[in-house]
Amino acid sequence: MSKSLNRVRAALDSAGLVPEIREVDKARTAQEAADSVGCTLDQIAKSIIFRAKTTGMAVLFLTAGGNRVCDQKATALAGEPLGKADAALIRTQTGFAIGGVAPVGHLTPIRAWIDPRLLAFDTVWAAAGTPRHVFAVAPHCLPELTGALVADFTL
Repeated sequence: MSKSLNRVRAALDSAGLVPEIREVDKARTAQEAADSVGCTLDQIAKSIIFRAKTTGMAVLFLTAGGNRVCDQKATALAGEPLGKADAALIRTQTGFAIGGVAPVGHLTPIRAWIDPRLLAFDTVWAAAGTPRHVFAVAPHCLPELTGALVADFTL
C-alpha cells in the first residue's frame, strides 16, 4: 500500500471514521471517478490546490465535481492573490501527486474552503492519496476533518 494512501487511511481512522476506500481503474478526473464508483459528477469532492502568491503556501478548495473554482472569489476568500500550484509545490506541501490529492492526510497544515454543493449529498467520494483510490465520506464530516470553511467560490 502506498505511503499516501496510508496517510489518508490514518487521518480518517484517527477521526473515528471507518472509510470505504476503493481501488478503481481510473480516477484522475472527477468524471472518471464518478463513473468508477457509480455516483453523480457532483458527488465527487475535487481537491483543487492553488499557490498563495504572498506566502507561497498551498491552499485547498474542495468543490463538487461539476463545479469550477472562480479565481476572483477564491482570491477574496484567501485574502491574497492566488496562482497555479505546480506539481512540486503540491507534492512538497500535501504529499500527494496531482490526480490523487486527498482532502485529508496532508504533510503540512493547509487552509481550506468547501463548496456548499457537496453538503447536499448523503455521501461524496474524494481522492484517497493516489490517482487510483477514492474514499466515501458523509460530506458534513469534511469541514471538521479538513478545517475547511463553507463558502461560495464557484463560477
